[in-house]
Amino acid sequence: MEKWKGRVALVTGASSGIGAAICEDLVKHGMKVVGAARRIEKMQELAKKLKNEKGTFLPVQCDVTKDEDIYALFDKIKETFGGVDVCINNAGILGRGLDLLNGTPEEWREITNVNVIALCLCSKLTVNSLKERGLDDGHIINISSIAAHQVLPFGSSHFYTGTKFAVRALSEGLRQELQAANSGIKLSVVSPGLVKTEILDKITEKLEFAKRTFELNTSLKSEDIAHSVSQILSAPPYMEVLDIIVAPRGGLKFDIK
Repeated sequence: MEKWKGRVALVTGASSGIGAAICEDLVKHGMKVVGAARRIEKMQELAKKLKNEKGTFLPVQCDVTKDEDIYALFDKIKETFGGVDVCINNAGILGRGLDLLNGTPEEWREITNVNVIALCLCSKLTVNSLKERGLDDGHIINISSIAAHQVLPFGSSHFYTGTKFAVRALSEGLRQELQAANSGIKLSVVSPGLVKTEILDKITEKLEFAKRTFELNTSLKSEDIAHSVSQILSAPPYMEVLDIIVAPRGGLKFDIK
């Protein structure tokens, strides 16, 4: 990680869970980290926690469903630090727990805007930022899901799963475009299994769903995914990590009665 000391990392979905853990880990490694999320107060609390670490943390309020917010975010980073060197596309939502037969176009668009469109736009703007500064050693890391590799028999997750399959395909597509351009910019994907975060809180109207899911299963910690990200960034120049699945031991069980 020494090569990234003083470089700039953008982390979306930075207000809690995996995103906040990634921000903390990268700041401790000496990076200038910009956290982007809607809940600015949560990120401000994190900034206070990290104020004496090796790197710095700048929270920026951003709704990634709004293109104008993302463009403003990149303008802010350019003005403050010069540009983005590492982009961690972590923002993601499951939705409100409606299966495909009962879902609504409004909800599908919201999930797609966060999980797919924002990821693509942030990736594109990161590549542009690197090119503008004549840099060819950046890294894009997409935080996907084990749901990008399997369709669980759980209707509330089916549209979300579709967006994560899309992330998998789009990541490979962008990697191919970068390689065709002889770019040194790397692209990696991390596909976590069950992680103990708040992402399950709104998936159904059953208030005990998240609690019961974590009781039934072994789960990862957000810090585990943050460490996976730093390990990817630590890889030598000749190595590119394509897609890693990080999962807790044991099968995934749901109480859907």
